[in-house]
Amino acid sequence: MGMFFPQIVAGLSNGSILLLAALGLSLTFGQMGVINNAHGEFMMAGAYTAYVMSSIIGSKTVALAVALVVGFVVAGLLGLLLDVALLERMRLRPLDTLLVTFGVSLVLQQLARDIFGSTPVYAAAPEALTNPVTVFGYSFSAARLFIFILAIVCVAALYAVLRFTPLGRQIRATGQNRDLAEVSGISTKKVDHVTFFLGSGIAGVAGVALSLLNSISFNFGTTFIVQAFLVVVAGGVGQLKGAVIASFALGLCQSFIELPTSASIGQVAVFLIVVLFLQLRPQGLVAVRSRNLA
Repeated sequence: MGMFFPQIVAGLSNGSILLLAALGLSLTFGQMGVINNAHGEFMMAGAYTAYVMSSIIGSKTVALAVALVVGFVVAGLLGLLLDVALLERMRLRPLDTLLVTFGVSLVLQQLARDIFGSTPVYAAAPEALTNPVTVFGYSFSAARLFIFILAIVCVAALYAVLRFTPLGRQIRATGQNRDLAEVSGISTKKVDHVTFFLGSGIAGVAGVALSLLNSISFNFGTTFIVQAFLVVVAGGVGQLKGAVIASFALGLCQSFIELPTSASIGQVAVFLIVVLFLQLRPQGLVAVRSRNLA
C-alpha cells in the first residue's frame, strides 16, 4: 500500500497533464476535423505568457492569475488568426491542414526563438505552489495538485458551454452535420472561428499551467503534442467524456509501468497500448451513436 497510493496519485497527476494538453485539441480536431500540428505552439505561447507576466508583475500569485487569462486570449487569437487566414479554405482537405499547421508550428517556433532566445527560461511560481502537500502521510507537489484542479475546472467549464449554451448547441450541430446546420440558419464559418478560438485558448491555459513544472523554450509544445493526439484518438474523436477517461487511464498506466522500469519505457508502453487498443476499437472509447439507414 505504501507504493500503491503514491503511484495512484502520480497517475492522476499525469492524467491531468495529458487532459489539459488534449482538451483544446479534442475540441478543434473532434468538432472541426482539423489536424492541428500547431497546437503545441499555442501551449508554448501560453507558457511564454506566464514567463512574461512573472517577470513584470511583482506578486507571483497575481502573475499566475493574470497569465491564465492573458494566455487564453493570446493563444486563442493565434488560433483564430490561423483559422481565418488559412484553415477556413481547407475545410474539406484534412491532410492539407496537417501540412499547413506543421509549417505554422515551425514558423512559431522560430519566432519564439528570435524573441526569447534558444536558452530555456522559467516562470516563477507562487510560493504556495513550490511547497509540498502532505496527503495521508505522503508528500506531493502542490503545483501538480493545482494542475489537477485546473484540469477539472476546464473540463467542467467546457462541458457547461457545450451542453447548456446556444453556442454549445451550434458547435455540436456543426460537428455532427455541417450541411444541415447551414440550412438551419447556423453560420458554420462563425462557429468554426469561435471553436478554434476556444480550443486554442485552452491550449494557452495548459501552457501556463505546465510552465510550473517545465522549463520554457521554443520547442515547449513538442513535449506534449504526440501524447495529446493519443488521448484524443483513444478517447474517441470529439468526445469530451472519452478524452477525460483516456487521459487518466493512460496517466495511471504510465505511472505503474514506470515504477519497475523508467519514464521512457513507460511512454513507449503507453503508445503501444493505444495502438493495440485502436486495433480492437478503432472508434475509440466513446463513439457517436447514430442510426444507419440501409
